[in-house]
Amino acid sequence: MKLPSFLRTIQTRLIIIYVLLILIAMQLIGVYFVSAMKNSLTSNFTKDLESRAELLSLLVAQNLGGTAAGTAAEESLDNLRVIANNLFNINGAEIQVLDASGKVLTTSKPSHANYVGRKNTQTVVSRALQGISDNEEYIIDDDDTRKKVVAKPVVSSGKIVGAIYIAASMSDLYSTMERINGIFISGLLIALVLTGILGVILAHTITSPIKELTKRATAVAEGNFNQTMPVLGSDEIGQLSHAFNYMTTRLRDALAQNEEEKEKLASILTNMSDGVIATDETGTIILMNRRAAAMLQVEHDENGRDIIDLLHLPGEQHGQLQQGTLPPTLLEAGNAAGEESLVRVTFTPIHRRDIGIIGTIAVLQDVTEQEKLEASRREFVANVSHELRTPLTTIKSYTEALEDGALQHPELGPRFAHVIQNETERMIRLVTDLLHLSRLDSKEALLRKQQTDLKEMLEDVEDRFSFQMKQKGITSSIRIGEDVGTVWMDRDQIDQVLDNLVSNAMKYSPEGGTIMIEAVNDSDGMVQISVEDNGIGIPKKDLSRIFERFYRVDKARSRNMGGTGLGLSIAREIVMAHGGAISLHSELGKGTKATFTLPNRSEGGGVA
Repeated sequence: MKLPSFLRTIQTRLIIIYVLLILIAMQLIGVYFVSAMKNSLTSNFTKDLESRAELLSLLVAQNLGGTAAGTAAEESLDNLRVIANNLFNINGAEIQVLDASGKVLTTSKPSHANYVGRKNTQTVVSRALQGISDNEEYIIDDDDTRKKVVAKPVVSSGKIVGAIYIAASMSDLYSTMERINGIFISGLLIALVLTGILGVILAHTITSPIKELTKRATAVAEGNFNQTMPVLGSDEIGQLSHAFNYMTTRLRDALAQNEEEKEKLASILTNMSDGVIATDETGTIILMNRRAAAMLQVEHDENGRDIIDLLHLPGEQHGQLQQGTLPPTLLEAGNAAGEESLVRVTFTPIHRRDIGIIGTIAVLQDVTEQEKLEASRREFVANVSHELRTPLTTIKSYTEALEDGALQHPELGPRFAHVIQNETERMIRLVTDLLHLSRLDSKEALLRKQQTDLKEMLEDVEDRFSFQMKQKGITSSIRIGEDVGTVWMDRDQIDQVLDNLVSNAMKYSPEGGTIMIEAVNDSDGMVQISVEDNGIGIPKKDLSRIFERFYRVDKARSRNMGGTGLGLSIAREIVMAHGGAISLHSELGKGTKATFTLPNRSEGGGVA
C-alpha cells in the first residue's frame, strides 16, 4: 500500500516518532510513578501503625506490668481503656489490648465491645505473644474493606505480658491512589496535545536547516565528481545526498594536506606526557619522544635500533611484534631521582588497507603509583578477609558445639551463646568502621561544622570515660590554654576522634595510671589537642605504620580488647577532612601522646 505523500516526508516522520516516544515515556513513567507512590504510601502507612503500636506497647506495659508493683487491677484496666480510646485517634482503626493469653482486655471500637474477654486467635497475635515484633498482614473484613493489621508484644520486666493489636482501614490510601491515577491520565492527555504542537515546531526546525545546508553546499562545491552518492529519494535527505556528491571534490585537498598533518602529529608525539615509540614493520625504531627516552633512561636519538633490544624483551617475541599480537608488558626502570619505577608498554599495530601491518606504536606509561595502590588494595582485601574470617570461624565452631549438645548444658550453652554474640558484635563494629572509612574516602561524609566550646567538649569526653577510669584506678586531668575558646568543627566527628584516643589510652595504661587531655593554640593559627598517657607505649618500628588500616602493634591483645584496627585510620581521615593533621609520639614503657590540630577559624559555612 502506497502511503500518502505527506506521510513520506521527514517532517511527518519526526512528528509521529516524537509523539510516540513521549507517549511511551509517559506510560513508563506513569507505571513506575504510580507503583512507587503506592509502595511509598503503603510503607508510610505501615510504619505509622508500627510506631504507634510500639509506643502503645510501652505505655500498656506500665499498666499490665504495674499490678505486681501494687497497682489495682481495675485501675490498670481503666488506664488501658483510656489509652486505647483516647490516646491515638486513627480514622477507621481498631486498637485492642490483649493479655499474655491473647484475651482481649479492651478495644477502641465500641461496636466490638463484645470481643472483650474473648481470645484473639489471629496469626499476628500469636506471633506477637511469642515475642516476635515484626507482625503485619492485610485482611478484608466483612464489608469488603481492606485493612492493615499490626501486632506488637508488650514486654514488662523482660516478660511478655500481653500484646497490642491494631487493625486500620486502608480506604483513604486507595482513594488517594485513585485520585493520583486520574490526575496522571489528565496530565497525559494534555502532554500529548502539547507534544503534537511542539513536534510540528521541532520537525520544522530540523528540516529547514537541512534544506538550507543543501543549498549552501551546492553553491560552494563546484566541478566534477570522482565519486557519487546514490540519491534514493526526493525528500530532504535525498537532496542532502545530492549536495554531498558535490562536496566530495574536497577530498583532493585533504589528501594534499596529509604530509602537513603528519608533521603536526610528530610534533604532538614528541611533547606528549606518555612515552611513545614508533617502529616500522620489522620492529626498527623510527620515532621516539622525549618522555619515552626519559622513562627508559636512554638517549633521545635511538632511531634504527630494534625495539625488542631496547626494551630487553625475549627474542622470541619479535615474531609476535610483526604479527601485531604482542601483549602489554610491564618493565622495571629507573627515574631521575634514582628510584625504581614500573613502566607499562602497550603495543598497537598500524594497519594500511590492502597491505597489512606496516609498523607498531608502543605507548609507555609510568604505573608505579598505580601498582602501589593495587598492592595496597590487595593487602587491604587480605586484612579484611582475615579480620572477618577469625570471628566467623569462632562463630562456626561454637555453633557446631551448640548443635552437638552444648546448648542443653546449663553452663556451656549460655557461655557459648555469649561468645557468639561478642564475635557478631565485633564483625558489626568492623563493617561499621569500614563503611565510615569508605564515606570519608569518597568525600560523602559531610562535615556539619559549628562553633564549639572546646573546654565543654573535653569535659564531656572525660565524663563519658569517668566510670571506666574509676574501675581501673586511672586518674585524668584536662589542661586548657588561656587563649583557647570556641573552635569551628563538626562536634560529633571530633568527639569520635577523642573517644578513640582516650579509649586507646585507657586500654594500654596500667591500673593507677594517668591520662592528660590538653588543648592549646599554636603559632600557626591552629588549635592543638593532645591525649597523653603513661602506659606501655609503642615500639619505634611500629610508629610509622600505626595509622595504617588494620595495623596493630599487639595483634592478639588488640583483638581481645575488641579493637578493629581501624580507629586511628578513621581518626586521621576525620582530622584531615577538617584541614588538620594528626601525629603520635611514644616511647616504649613510658607512654604515648597523640596530638591532632584543627583550624581555629571559620571556613565559610556550617557544612563542608
